[in-house]
Amino acid sequence: MHYAGKLENGTEFDSSYPRGQPLTFTLGSGQVIRGWDQGLIGMCEGQKRKLVIPSVLGYGVSGAPPKIPPHTTLVFEVELVKIEERGALRLI
Repeated sequence: MHYAGKLENGTEFDSSYPRGQPLTFTLGSGQVIRGWDQGLIGMCEGQKRKLVIPSVLGYGVSGAPPKIPPHTTLVFEVELVKIEERGALRLI
């Protein structure tokens, strides 16, 4: 999964694109924020999607200092590179 994460004001806090390495994780396993686990369901390989994730499905009251303040809505542009099925859906 390639992604670019931004705050609502457009400030980018993280992106896989400059690293040239997509994020790999197992969908529904809690390896990513709940907004991703819910928002990525139904995506196909090569598909792009914009996710607007409320604080409660992101980092909540704690935030992720220093880049993500508490109670922050997050905006992600995501691209599903590949799906691997190994007992569970593994997204790349």
